[in-house]
Amino acid sequence: MLTGTTGTSFNGAWSAVAHVLRENRVDTVFGLPADDLRLPAAFLEQGPRLVLCRDQRNGAFMASGYAMGAGRPGVLVVGKGPAVTNTLTGLLEASSSSVPVVVLAAGTDSSALGSGAFQELDQLSVVGPLVKARFRAEEPKRLIPLLRRALLTASTGTPGPVYLEVPDHLLRKEIPRPSHTGPLLDGSSVEPSNTDSEALRAIMRSRRPMLLVGGGSRHVNADGGIERLAETLGAGIFSTASGRGTVPEGHHLFLGVSGLYANSAATSLLEECDCLISLGSRLEETAVFGWPGSMGVSTPVVQVNIDAAELSTEFAGPCAVGDVGAIVDTWSRSLADRGRKRDSAWSHRIDQVRSILFEEFSSRTGTTADDRLPLVTELLTEVERTVPASRVLVQENGLQDMWSYFYPAYVCAERGGSVVPSEQTSLGFGAAAALGVKAAHPDRPVVALVGDGAFAMFAADLPSAVDAELPVLYLVLRNGGYGWLRSQAEEMVPPISGIPFTKEERVRTDWAQVPGVYQTFVRTFAELGPTLRAAWEYVDTGGTAVLNVVVDPSDTPLPESEILGDFPTTSCRAQHDEEVMGHGIG
Repeated sequence: MLTGTTGTSFNGAWSAVAHVLRENRVDTVFGLPADDLRLPAAFLEQGPRLVLCRDQRNGAFMASGYAMGAGRPGVLVVGKGPAVTNTLTGLLEASSSSVPVVVLAAGTDSSALGSGAFQELDQLSVVGPLVKARFRAEEPKRLIPLLRRALLTASTGTPGPVYLEVPDHLLRKEIPRPSHTGPLLDGSSVEPSNTDSEALRAIMRSRRPMLLVGGGSRHVNADGGIERLAETLGAGIFSTASGRGTVPEGHHLFLGVSGLYANSAATSLLEECDCLISLGSRLEETAVFGWPGSMGVSTPVVQVNIDAAELSTEFAGPCAVGDVGAIVDTWSRSLADRGRKRDSAWSHRIDQVRSILFEEFSSRTGTTADDRLPLVTELLTEVERTVPASRVLVQENGLQDMWSYFYPAYVCAERGGSVVPSEQTSLGFGAAAALGVKAAHPDRPVVALVGDGAFAMFAADLPSAVDAELPVLYLVLRNGGYGWLRSQAEEMVPPISGIPFTKEERVRTDWAQVPGVYQTFVRTFAELGPTLRAAWEYVDTGGTAVLNVVVDPSDTPLPESEILGDFPTTSCRAQHDEEVMGHGIG
């Protein structure tokens, strides 16, 4: 089989691909290759590691999870035709999350185009709306340059997915070895030179600043520059959902997730602040949901992003375009040099709100009965007690699993401690992405919190976790189906009946044993701690475990108006907080 190299060329397309990927620090590739087995042969001979998936959609999510965890491109390999269309949901998710994913797809031989060849499809047109760039390597000499361009394009500027088609006629061709080799990027960033910008002057004038950390800040805060800026300013720190894990959430200035997932006490700080500094956020709908009307009118929003196209034009205030980490470091030094003093009253106010958040959370408990169903927040608390602080929580965005977004129901103790889906919230993303995250972080515990509907969509690839030796702890919230749809159906006037979005019998029957996977149920609060500890012990020794937790469908973090898609006012959120506390719902 042609997998080796000569002095001036590679024997076949996949041998060349394996060399370029390894040269650019891509150590793991996900997917399900086409019928030609030169790909796995080349990868076995040269690397990188190939993690096989059963479903190409899951493979795309795994590649995204790897990229979000590692901070470098995740690579997906698939066949052609329906294999490519199966990746579209994953490409949509990667595009929305600005995740660097490179898709390497098989393609019809150029001599057979237009003949109705097996699985022939105009794949470039199909993927076009969902990717940053799309290429097809027609000639052997173009394959390596185009692959290098795909890796570079996916990683630079605003990251995103890139598609490269490797047609069948290249599989047996000699691929010329380029004279230039080596990795494309050295990880350096351009240091901003403007230390007297309008954005910085607006920050200097502020006395009650706040920071909002978005997903564009991922992997640029390894040295804690954002926390240093917040401490210099005395600014509270909010995060968007996708920005979680950028800063350790135990930091004394952290206040939780902004917008849809914020407590009313934390949101009230936005009414009082005189400058909001947005770092690497597009200021999407869920991130700004519930903000007071004055935001964007009288209160300046200083935006920082890597690309001007990522800035929101809905808010007033100066903008800075460039590397978020480099700009933050420059601003911190400039502010320190100018003797910027913190406002002690504002610092006290932030401390006061943090105290309120923790007091409210501690008051939300269930009854003392051991035979009751456990609350989702009790499960999250037990995870914090049981799984080491270096853990990464990979999340879905259903209804009950959304509890993990609400501070301080769950806290990411270390950087990179949370991976969430994009605004698209593709069902099943978190369950599959967890395997990619584990491949990126082999030394960190990985926990996936998913609903039973999302887990069912992923379940075909549960054996992949065993085969690839990627141990993950799955926490599956079982309410019998799609709880979000059930909640909406019950609140309609008149209620919708006759459509089984959830069914009681599904709670105990919609699962199957998988060899090598430890699966167990939690049906009572008394079982929660011991059963979770047993599941974690199995994962800690290298296995994958599924903890099925039976939950009450009414244990939800959002009020009915938000379940139905309306956007309530802050006063509505405050009323909801009181109702939740009064009913003892976790």
